[in-house]
Amino acid sequence: MLELYHHGSSVCAAKVRLALAEKGLDWDGHYLDILKGDQFAPEYRKLNPKAVVPTLVHDGAVIVESTVICEYLNEVFPDPPLIPADPVQRAKMRCWTKAVDEEVHRACGPLTFMASHRHTLMRLGPEKLEEFLQSTPADSVTSDWNVRKRGYIEQGFDAPDASRIVHLYDRYLAKMEADLADGPWLAGDAYTLADAGMTPYLARLDMLQMQAMWTESRPRVADWYDRIRARPSYAEAIDRWIPDHLRNDLNTFGAQSWPSVRDILAAA
Repeated sequence: MLELYHHGSSVCAAKVRLALAEKGLDWDGHYLDILKGDQFAPEYRKLNPKAVVPTLVHDGAVIVESTVICEYLNEVFPDPPLIPADPVQRAKMRCWTKAVDEEVHRACGPLTFMASHRHTLMRLGPEKLEEFLQSTPADSVTSDWNVRKRGYIEQGFDAPDASRIVHLYDRYLAKMEADLADGPWLAGDAYTLADAGMTPYLARLDMLQMQAMWTESRPRVADWYDRIRARPSYAEAIDRWIPDHLRNDLNTFGAQSWPSVRDILAAA
């Protein structure tokens, strides 16, 4: 039996749901509201000491780290394959999944907190917000995530590294545009974990009303995202899991934040 601990706004959880959907696998879900702190519950931290989602439990075996989970699913359930047979394309796919883990993800969380989540969390009130912040373990998304997250919530786009984060995200959109010149998908001629890996990060920009980062000057990325959204896995893995209240916050606060992002990009 496959069990997935996940949340609607988690890009990492969305990546795993995409892999599950593309493979047509059945799974039981445990939904954790990470904006209320469900992930800090002691029983969950026994499964995932970093207090992040997703966590996969397969017949009692606990698998953590979204990219590792996706590769695990491909190994245990090989059809249809989401990793290329060709070694060159496989290496290209892994360069993308590595970049998602090491760089793109580290830009997405801060951007989301600066643009939207900070406003959602402030509704908790000062005491509950402080409890939420204090509950974040030192070793979480990054080794200093608890400190950085506080800064993004308190300072928004006045945070010291706001410009670097926005430009990092934008650079990977530019890299997508370049790589898509070689084929319809990020690692070549077939949909792979590279495409599943990047999909939630464009979906996040889409929900934040920041589509202009690719629609105005990156036609290959725009075409790729249109094709991604047309796949049944997109509705199954992403659209159905975003609660209306969260989607409304991302849409509303993201649109309000877009001028700050646009100004940062224009200042390059």
